[in-house]
Amino acid sequence: MNFFNSIVNFFKDGGFFLYPLALIFVVGVSIAIERYIYLSRETIRNRSLWDELVPALSAGNFKQVVSLTQNSKASIATVLNYGVARVANARRRDDIEKAMDESLLEVIPRIEKRTHFLSSLANIGLLIGLLGTITGLIGAFSAVATANPAEKASLLAAAISVAMNNTASGLGVAITLLLAHMFLEAKTTALIDSLEIASVKFLNSMTERQHDTASAPAPPPPVSASRAPVAARSTI
Repeated sequence: MNFFNSIVNFFKDGGFFLYPLALIFVVGVSIAIERYIYLSRETIRNRSLWDELVPALSAGNFKQVVSLTQNSKASIATVLNYGVARVANARRRDDIEKAMDESLLEVIPRIEKRTHFLSSLANIGLLIGLLGTITGLIGAFSAVATANPAEKASLLAAAISVAMNNTASGLGVAITLLLAHMFLEAKTTALIDSLEIASVKFLNSMTERQHDTASAPAPPPPVSASRAPVAARSTI
């Protein structure tokens, strides 16, 4: 209960600018939590699907690969679906690679969505806190200039309290959101890197399979029945 009363008194003493700061903080934390849940879920989905795909790719069972990717909602499934769809018509590795690069242009914006808002909200929160600080200091000097000598000390203390509360709130909001942005950026980069590595491994597997098929020795032509007696007579 004392903690709640302290928060209420802090907002009362801090003035108007603490309310938009609180709104920015709530919005930023909500975005951070939503992005963390999404990125964690995508990481788990991608890892689980890739663990199932590795044996199929090693065995060259691309029908199983297609079945697994089409039945999955993971980001890596979207990337590999583009590559598998181009395999039937493409003869070169570059064609398949371009198709998978196109899929990354579709997937990456969904992964990076709303994360950059956190840095913007942190900067806005810091500037609002600074504005509240300047407003409090202006009020402090105005109070000292026009107040009675007996009231100057109390008015000055109240105005400085407004300024310091806004400073502390702005810094707290900015530091919290910047830390969240840094953590989510690292998580986003790791997820995108894993998608790019998976696409390269898929391309290498496809290229090796096509190379093995092309380099396989052709079966000898069958000997026709009409030539057999001729060969037999020639040996006698």
